[in-house]
Amino acid sequence: MAEPAVLYEVRDQIAQITLNRPENRNSMTDEVLDGLGVAVAEAQRDPALRCVILTGRGGSFCAGADLRIQLQRGEGARAMLPHERSFAMYRPFLSVLEIEVPTIAAMNGHAIGGGLGLAVVCDIRVANQDARFGANFTRLGLHPGMATTYILPRLIGLPRATELLLTGRVFTGAEAAQWGLVNYALPAEQVLDKAWELAREIATAAPIAVRMTKASIYRGTSWDPTQAARIEAHAQSRTLETEDAKEGIQALLEKRTPVFKGR
Repeated sequence: MAEPAVLYEVRDQIAQITLNRPENRNSMTDEVLDGLGVAVAEAQRDPALRCVILTGRGGSFCAGADLRIQLQRGEGARAMLPHERSFAMYRPFLSVLEIEVPTIAAMNGHAIGGGLGLAVVCDIRVANQDARFGANFTRLGLHPGMATTYILPRLIGLPRATELLLTGRVFTGAEAAQWGLVNYALPAEQVLDKAWELAREIATAAPIAVRMTKASIYRGTSWDPTQAARIEAHAQSRTLETEDAKEGIQALLEKRTPVFKGR
């Protein structure tokens, strides 16, 4: 029997959630999305938890959507509008925002598109200094999703975020640390250990005070990525209908430069 697509374990009042499809770069397949949703729900039910670490197996933290399979997702029996299907792709990742205790992304490897989105909805990020990260949506002919246009300017400032979002440029973990997007950029083999070090440090602080402090931080910044992701889903679903999106996705699969025509 194959291992679960998402692993969940608890040690010392710290949960580790591991995306477990390294052969597919831990991309956003149905089994990974469903598995993450189950793991997040498990963390939310555990009153003893003091911190949650999210990581991935293999060379990728999460490669985002699997372009060979799907860019939208249906939920339940009822018919869904295009923007609802776009939002449904991100809903399990956005559920990380509902975890009351601090969350740490141990970005062991590459994180692209929605994979970067999963990292930035966590509270703290530890990155592989040599891994590659990016919100490459425009390179595919798509509007960004996963609240990327909302979160990135708040983390690294408007000028830098605008440049990265408009170009779809990919950057390294070392660059991400220079810009303040991640807290630490380290050699790959040190990433998870550093995440656990931080988690244990958090776990020694008073748990009620920690949860309330986390809530106050985000309340003070009027933090609402989920609503932003809903708004983005409208634009993303419309761009998905364009010829440019078809060209961008096909070009990526064929490993060639896309030729966009603005239609």
